[in-house]
Formats: sequence, structure tokens, C-alpha cells
Amino acid sequence: MELKETLLMPVTSFPMRAGLGEKEPLLVKKWQDDHIYEKMNENRIDAPTFMLHDGPPYANGDIHCGHALNRCLKDFVIRYKNMAGYKTPFIFGWDTHGLPIEVQVTKNGVNRKETPIPVFREKCKEYALTQVERQKKEIQRLGCLGDYDHPYLTLLSDYEAKEMEVFASMALKGLIYKGVKPVYWSPSSESALAEAEIEYHDVKARTMYVKFKVKDGKGKLSSSTYVAIWTTTPWTIPADQAVTVNPKFEYGLFKTNKGNLLFLVSLKDKLAEELELGDVELIKTIKGGELEGIVLEHPLYPNRVSPIICASFVTEDSGTGLVHTAPDHGVDDFNACLKYGIKPFCPVDEKGVLHLEKDDPLNGLFYEEANDKVIDMLTNLGLLLKEEDIVHSYPHDWRTKKPVIFRATPQWFCSISPIREQLLKEVASINWVPSWGENKMVNMIKDRGDWCISRQRLWGVPIPIIYNEDGSPIIEEEVFDHIINIIKEKGSSAWFELSEEELLPPNYKNKKSPHGLFKKEKDIMDVWFDSGSSWNGTLLNRGLKYPADLYLEGNDQYRGWFNSSLILSTAFSNVAPFSTCLTHGFVMDEKWQKMSKSAGNGVDPNKIASIYGADILRLWAATVDYRSDCRIGESIIKTVVDIYRKIRNTFKFILGNLSSYVEKEASSLTFSTVDKFILSELERVKNKALTSYENYDFASVINPIVNFLSSTLSSFYLDISKDALYCDASNSSKRDAICFVLNKCLKTLTLLLNPILPFTMEEVHSYWPSKNKEACQLEDMPRITHVYDESVQKAFSSFISLRDEALKALERERAEGKIGSSVDASIHLSIKDDLLYSLFCSESNEDIASYFIVSKLTYEKGEKDSCIVSIDEDDICPRCRKHFAKLVDHNGIKVCSRCNKALGEHE
Repeated sequence: MELKETLLMPVTSFPMRAGLGEKEPLLVKKWQDDHIYEKMNENRIDAPTFMLHDGPPYANGDIHCGHALNRCLKDFVIRYKNMAGYKTPFIFGWDTHGLPIEVQVTKNGVNRKETPIPVFREKCKEYALTQVERQKKEIQRLGCLGDYDHPYLTLLSDYEAKEMEVFASMALKGLIYKGVKPVYWSPSSESALAEAEIEYHDVKARTMYVKFKVKDGKGKLSSSTYVAIWTTTPWTIPADQAVTVNPKFEYGLFKTNKGNLLFLVSLKDKLAEELELGDVELIKTIKGGELEGIVLEHPLYPNRVSPIICASFVTEDSGTGLVHTAPDHGVDDFNACLKYGIKPFCPVDEKGVLHLEKDDPLNGLFYEEANDKVIDMLTNLGLLLKEEDIVHSYPHDWRTKKPVIFRATPQWFCSISPIREQLLKEVASINWVPSWGENKMVNMIKDRGDWCISRQRLWGVPIPIIYNEDGSPIIEEEVFDHIINIIKEKGSSAWFELSEEELLPPNYKNKKSPHGLFKKEKDIMDVWFDSGSSWNGTLLNRGLKYPADLYLEGNDQYRGWFNSSLILSTAFSNVAPFSTCLTHGFVMDEKWQKMSKSAGNGVDPNKIASIYGADILRLWAATVDYRSDCRIGESIIKTVVDIYRKIRNTFKFILGNLSSYVEKEASSLTFSTVDKFILSELERVKNKALTSYENYDFASVINPIVNFLSSTLSSFYLDISKDALYCDASNSSKRDAICFVLNKCLKTLTLLLNPILPFTMEEVHSYWPSKNKEACQLEDMPRITHVYDESVQKAFSSFISLRDEALKALERERAEGKIGSSVDASIHLSIKDDLLYSLFCSESNEDIASYFIVSKLTYEKGEKDSCIVSIDEDDICPRCRKHFAKLVDHNGIKVCSRCNKALGEHE
């Protein structure tokens, strides 16, 4: 037998090549077939519940990297919390109503306006369900655990009934009302929008200064006077019904080369230059409040008038201090006019087209087209003072990405003012991660106006209101209960299929409908009302923990799901629906650019999972600073792959050395100083990881573990232990102690990494020397312990510093050609640290020499760490390659005494 055949080399079938793309789908199926999600919660049947409530993604198209990040983060939490001892029910959710689905169904050839409503809605439902199944498979592929068989979908009848229950409760409390107000209106969607559905983009706008002629100056201004206004929306001039001033400001009547003009005294110099007014002479000043009631002639329609009214929203930082006021097209305008009894007259339809007198040149024009025409008309009338193009931030429909307008129409609103203080109280009670989330939400709630909850579409939950003959809405508990029961049994399409009489309770009568005639509402609810009711439609409806422990979504949900959920839950039950709110940023490309189809810079998470493996995507999610915007791309993924290889290779080496390991009690073993160092460092890393998991700081879980695996274990402990592992007798006390440490590291690190790398850790778990559970996820997470005090950590730090000095000295000798490898050397150490010196005194020089991979070692206490290297001239043992003063004969071969003993095992 050759000597190399007597070495105890690593043996394992755990492959170096991961092959995640092929293995992972098999594990996904195995976990499903073995009901791992169900079993992990059965194991915790009497344990406390940790409830992470899933915010529903929209059911349209494949998941993107933002979805993937979100799903990975949630799965980290669910897997960790369950292994840490909690019952963790997780119900996947999907948002399945709304405009994008209507658009897709229309693109698929269904004409929305010609198809019967119930048929169109059924097509929308079919499409939504196919998208749910599509995304479900993609999420499963990422290794995410949860209840895939019973997800919550906003289109399910029991969910819709629970949503109506929230609406009914709020309506009965007076928190729901119908009114005519200017709301964000999307001509491209033909529907009202809520603030949460608005995003801002810079656009080029045509702005203008216009002069209105005084018709009745009330003795304060002559009829030859004009007032100057400025607007960024020329198309709203036809809807002008007043000009607003600030009652506290000082206005001046100025003589200019463009007539006598009225504007703010404070803006004299600015406007004189900008409007090229020539030599401006102040004729007189007048307080804004004194201008109230003066009548102006409408610039386009001389037979119409625009009175001057007062409001505090007028500022002096831009414009002229006089604001053209169209109650149809601005909230401030509407509120100011309301005090004077001036009502909107709705000149713009749902498509953004102006409807005026037949012979009006503006009639039938799209509002953007009307801009140019209005400017031309005012120019011809000699009333345009100046026109210029500017770039400014303008609201857009976040789905169609097209501009929106303000349009006064009858809508349903959720009243915020009555619950604002309670909302702010609830916000203060929530744990916000990051902490700045609290201020963000406070500002949103503090400044939020009433929520427009009605939408003029077909695919959604109908607003459950039936009107009397006089147009008054029926707000009665009996009626709501009857409607809710119908929806629960038949689904919300019943609203469009049944008559008003069938939707009302049997023999229902109302004195406001003497002829027994009723009319049902046509509008549907905002999809944010849908998803914002999920705490009722899912948590309360299924008997789950409420409020939930955690909501975890992207930081765009402060204005979306977090906001609507908070409002609805507080309005319904006076409590926030979550106790902790955790947010992540957006996923950008490698150049920090937003990913989009048009830019062609999208990264497909499904492709990454297929080529590299879902564990690579999960490892990426764990390593990025997810609380801010983060990046992904080919080079970033390759860096993550390199990190993964280090993890996998270290586990392979450990498993190879534990192939024949039989577990022993620690009390029966004698541990070296370095063994204790490693166990101490393992405890520190474990405690850090567990604390970081609790704080949702996944980078601080993975980074110390990777560093421990690649540096502390692979580059140090495993390196210095190879001699004992390969060359000692299989039953040597030193080798047994090392194997115990390796097994401890193996099991602890497998469990710590399982929430992040479940596919790989499942594979590692299957190679454990001994295990009691069928799946890694069913194991218990290790606990925080304090077996080793700080002195051991300090001594280890001193040891690493001393070892670095020794390695530098050895490398110098090697570079000069004096030694081939470190085992050809003997070293003498000077040790500064008292504790390290005392620990070394308790060990043999031979054992200490193994820590530096040299043949011999001596040491002394010194003032500083230092190392003197000398060449070892003694004979070399041909089996372990170390130098010894004396070798012994073993069947004609001169070997060291240790190898002689080990060789005896092979005879």
C-alpha cells in the first residue's frame, strides 16, 4: 500500500458544481409533494404566531426584479421566524381588478363598449386568473414558501364581500360621501384617480400672461383698467369663472405701455422686465380685500363675467398675484368659488375633450390641442401679454404614463378629517423600518385631502349604493347586509346582472321613492380600496392574527397599500393593520438607471434563476442594501456567483472530512486553543446573524457568515487542520476535536443560511452525518448563547495578529528561496498578549507549531509580536512531510511516531 493511500483524505459525493438551474425545480416539487410548508407550521401548532401579511402584486405579466427582491425578503422572514419557533402562516395575495387588465382584455380583441358588462367582466376574470397562475409558478421557482393552494385574490367573492363590509361600516359612520369636486382625471384611462395613482414627470408647458378687462370697477377701478393673470394651462381659460386675490396683499395699478395693469406691488420690477412694460408708473395701491366684488369681462367671451374673489392660497412667489380661477379644474379654485356660490359647469368630458357652444372654435378639441388655439384667440383679441414655454413637473397617470387633468365630476369620497388624529396616533404606534418612514407617513396623512374612491370603469368591485327617486343614496345597514350576502354568494358581477329590486331586501320601501323606483351606482371602487381591505378580506376573514406583525413592501407603498390599509383599518376598527412596516427601495440596472422595456435594460429574474439558480438571486437580495435603491446586472450577478462558490466549496470540504464522523459529546473531548477560538468565533457570528435576522438586516446575516466561511474557516482553520485530519489516526483525540468543531460549524451555518439559501442548504442538510428532520426547514434555528466571553475573542484577535507577523516572515524566506514551504521552517515567536501567552503555555509546542504550519516552534513573552524563521535541517517524514529530529521504522519506511501509529490502522 502506498503512503498516500493511508491518508484520510476528504470523501463526499456532495458535488463541487452546484447545477442549481437543474436541481432547484426538483426541490420545489419535492417541497410541494412533501408538504413542507404545512409541516413546518404543524410543528409550531402551539407556538406564538408571527404574521407577515402579503401585499398583493398586480396580476399582469411576469414578475420583475422588484418583485423578486420583495419575494426573497419576505421568504427570508417567513423561513427564519418559523425555524426560530413561530407559527408562520403566509397567504400569497394578488390584486386582480383594475384598468391594466381591462386594457389587456381589450388588446386581446374584446370590445369593452360593445360587449355586455357581465361578459366583459368574465373575460377580465379569466385573464386575471391566468396571470395569477403565471406569477405563482415564478414565485415558487424562487423557493418561496407559503399557501399557494389558498391565496387571497381581490376578485374572490368572499373577499369582495368583506371589502363591501368595510365600505358599509364607513358609510354608516358618515365617512363615505358623494360630492362634486375637482379630482385627478385621466383622459387616457377615462377615470378618476386617487393621489396614490399619480406620479410626476417634467414636461414642456405653454404658459401665458393674460389681461382681463375691468367691466365694473365698483368705483375703485376704471373700465379702462386691466388685471394681469398668469397660467400654465391655457386650455382652462374657457372654464374661468373668477379671478382670485389674496385679501392681505398690496396690489398696484400701474401705467404701462400695454395699458393700465393691476398686479402685486412686490412684483413690479420682475413683471416690468418679463412683460416688457416699458417705464412703469404706479398710479395707486389697493389692498386685495378691497378688490373683492369687482367684475371683470371674460377674455374669450365678452358676455360672461369673472368677479374678483378672495382666498389665502394666492402667493406672491410667482405669477402676478391674481389667479385665473376655474372651479372645474383645481381644488383651490373649487374651494374658493364654493364660498361665493360659483359652481363648476364641466366643459371637459371623460376623454379630455372640450364641449362648448357649437360655433365655438374650441368646441370638440382635446384639451392639449386647445392650448394653442386659446393662445391664438387671445393674441387676436389683443389680450395676450406674453407666452413662453417652460419645463415643469406635472402629474401623470402612473399606469398609462400620460398627463392627467383636474376635472370636477360627481365622485364618491372617503372623508379623512374625522379620523386624521387617530390615524396620526396609529402611525406613531408603528415600528417603521427604516425609521424615516414615520415622518413620511405623518406628512402624507397630515396633508391628505379626502380620498376619491370611485372609478368609472367596469372591472372592479361595485360601489354598493342604490339611489332613491330623488337621487339620494340609501345608506342603511339592512340594505348593505343584503347586498353583501348576495356578493358573497354570487360574486360582484351579480351587481351588474341583477335588478335594483333584486339587490334590495324583499319588499323594501323608502319614502324618498314613492313610486318604488330605484337606481344602482355604476362606478366601481378604487383598486386601492380593494387591496387596502386585505386585513379584513384575509386576516380577519380567515381567523389570522390581526393586526399583522409585519407589512413588507417597496417604498412606493407609503402612498399606496400602506396608506389605504392604514386608513381603512383605522376607520373600521380604530387600529392600524400592522405593528411593523418595513420597506425596500427600487431595483435599478448596473448604471443606476431605472429598468424599462423601452430602454432595453431590463433584467429578467426568471432568466437568472434558470441560468444561475434562484439561490444566486436570493444571495443577491441578501447582500444588497435593500432599504435603499439597489442594482442588478450581469457583472453584479457574477460577483454573487463568486461569493456562492466560496460558500459551497467550504461546505464541500467540511462534509468531505465528516464522511465517517460519529458524533461525540463535547465533554469527552479535549479542545485546543484554536479549536476554542473557532467555537468562540462561531458563537459570535451566530449571535450576530440571529440578531440581524430579528432586525431584518440580511446583509449583516450573510456578510459575517461568508467572511467566517472563507477567511476564518477556509483560509485558516481548515488549512491548519488538514495535517491532523489527513495524517492523524482516525481515532486521535486531536482529530476528534477538530471534527466536532467542523460538525458544529456545519450544522450551525447550514441552519443560519437556510432562510437565504434554502436550495443549497437543503442539499447540504441531506449530507449531514446525522439528522432527525426530513428537511432543513423543519430544523430549529440555533439560539443566542454566551459560552465564550470577550477575553477569548480578544485572545483570538491577538493570535491572528501574531500569525500574520509569522506568515509575513515565512513569506520573506520563501521569496528568497531559503524554504520551499512553511513546513521546511522552524520559528521562534515573541508574544506580546498575556492571555495568548498563557494559553500557549497550556499546549505542546508541536500543537502550536501546527497553527503556523511549521515543523517546530519555540516562543517567549516579549514586548511586541515578532517571528524569527530558521531552516529546519531535520529529516522529513515521507507521509506528513514534516521535519523531525527522530523518525521510526515502519515496515522499512522511516516515518514520524504519529504516522507510525496511524499506519498501524491499515495493517
